[in-house]
Amino acid sequence: MKIGILLIRTGVILLSLLMLPALPLSIADRPFKTAEAGRVLFFPHDHGKHSDFQTEWWYFTGNLDSADRKWGFQLTFFRRGLVEERPNLNSSWAVRDLYPAHFALTDITNRRFFHTELLSREGPGLANGAADDLRVHVRDWIAERRGQEIHIKSQKDGYALELRLIPEKDKVLHGQSGYSRKGDAAEQASHYYSFTRLNAEGTLTFAGEAHKVSGQAWMDHEFGSGIVLEEQAGWDWFCLQLDDGTEVMVFHLRMKDGTFERPFGTYVPAEGPPIDLAGKPIKIVATGTWTSPHTKAVYPSGWKIEIPEKKISVEISPFIDDQEILATGRSTQIVYWEGAVEVKGHREGKPVRGRGYAELTGYAHAMGGRL
Repeated sequence: MKIGILLIRTGVILLSLLMLPALPLSIADRPFKTAEAGRVLFFPHDHGKHSDFQTEWWYFTGNLDSADRKWGFQLTFFRRGLVEERPNLNSSWAVRDLYPAHFALTDITNRRFFHTELLSREGPGLANGAADDLRVHVRDWIAERRGQEIHIKSQKDGYALELRLIPEKDKVLHGQSGYSRKGDAAEQASHYYSFTRLNAEGTLTFAGEAHKVSGQAWMDHEFGSGIVLEEQAGWDWFCLQLDDGTEVMVFHLRMKDGTFERPFGTYVPAEGPPIDLAGKPIKIVATGTWTSPHTKAVYPSGWKIEIPEKKISVEISPFIDDQEILATGRSTQIVYWEGAVEVKGHREGKPVRGRGYAELTGYAHAMGGRL
């Protein structure tokens, strides 16, 4: 579950529409598809973009090590559909989609954080996503599949990331064969899969200083056309990679009155098929808070997660507090917290440690009703 659900606020859409030719109402009013149970995902085709859905993202996070430091990273490519079909199918400049992208680096050792963003209309040399495989770019930021590997690259003002990602496990289809319900309403669903353990190696540049890095990454690809309702404020999402070879994804939506809907998620064993946790008892309890000096938003900071069925009980702590993303009018205009976390606790009665990422939305401003 990603911030891509809330890609573009109304103001950004209107500004972008000024660049577009007039659209026939028969095209502009045509509805996008919603996620439905029973859809079968086919690969490599479904690594690509899905223009019949309004919102989509390819999302990479990971924890890396260099010779003397620990690092975290996020690189996300979003696609937001404006119309379901191109107004002029014969023109390569006819715009159907906008492509925001976010890039963040966490210098865990020195407690420093950097983030930046891009926003581009679809077009030659600007932004695009392939329809038949993973090949998406926004300007010179790129994610593409090359055989069994995924290559990602981004750079801005002395900060850069270039990684080769190799899946250690097969892709994981969340929910019911990739159909992931997010709430009780029919439209609250997406098609969602992940690579939950990618071996990563490459180069990371922070403040002009390059470092050879290696570690583990996580990739999400999700597409749909609606999730958050008016009465809902946002969500908390976690992806955890444990040192016993297992992975966990858990998520819950938060209502505007401060209560949470029932959590759901996926457990991925070291070997064997993933296990859908929807409907299973999951406890996500915040153990502290952090107040942003930038926005004054109060975020949960530190959690205890329990999954009794898998005998998992872990404590999660941010590596550093300030990993808040302040997206501006150049991209999504969404403020959220996205950061590297460490994990310690027990699974099946044995000590376990790990690293991961957490995403927290709706604390600086409510998300409900924005899509």
